[in-house]
Amino acid sequence: MHSEKGRPECLSIVIPAYNEEKTLLAVVHRVLEIAYVREVVIVDDCSSDGTGALADDLSRLYPKVKVLHHRNNRGKTKALNTGFQSTTGEIVIVQDADLEYDPEEIGDVIAPILGGDADVVYGSRFLVRKAARVLYFYHYLANRTLTFLSNIFTNVNLTDVETGYKAFRGDIIRNMIIDSSGFGFEIEVTAKIAKLNCAMYEVPISYRGRTYDEGKKIGFKDGLAALWYIIKFNLLCSTKNAYRTLPACGSHPFRELRQTSETL
Repeated sequence: MHSEKGRPECLSIVIPAYNEEKTLLAVVHRVLEIAYVREVVIVDDCSSDGTGALADDLSRLYPKVKVLHHRNNRGKTKALNTGFQSTTGEIVIVQDADLEYDPEEIGDVIAPILGGDADVVYGSRFLVRKAARVLYFYHYLANRTLTFLSNIFTNVNLTDVETGYKAFRGDIIRNMIIDSSGFGFEIEVTAKIAKLNCAMYEVPISYRGRTYDEGKKIGFKDGLAALWYIIKFNLLCSTKNAYRTLPACGSHPFRELRQTSETL
């Protein structure tokens, strides 16, 4: 099947879900409307509510939806890794199940990859200030601090290392060896992407954060763990140990497609 402009359905969307019964249905409906979608991979991280059953119902209703279940709660990073290994798309993006991030903006996030300019794209909540719910100052301060410290070690000038919207060339994220736990994914993946010297972009996104009463899960201990992960994955992890097979950043299917079109 092909999507708009005759381009193949190349996008895999990975949705880690833990006790997101209230929002999962709306998220899946909205991501299925996005151009280029090949598959939506839901990873139920041993939810104690009806998330798993709802996900199974959605997979029976929509052929593009596949569901994977963890028998034990293993945290967001492990859920993402399970999902990544199940993807087949040339582009892979993370979509949280709680609607803090607007699926309508996925097209903007993946555009630099589709255009052949980027290998990895982060959606930044701070690059250009768009609509954002005003919440915890300490979360903002922690995010900015972690981003600053991460940038020192990676030597890349990101504005939002903790963003939930991260899109990758599929071969990059599927070959990455992901070792962290909890919410360590954001720091680990940034450190390992920086080792490739590939083309990274940021695009502005909006953000509707949740309060703890509404189900927000990240906390103070996760911030402390992130500090350790900055040191571990930047200084104590080699490029060879970061990937099963080292991705070739000079080889980009969409860049090659654009170059072919320009010569015709």
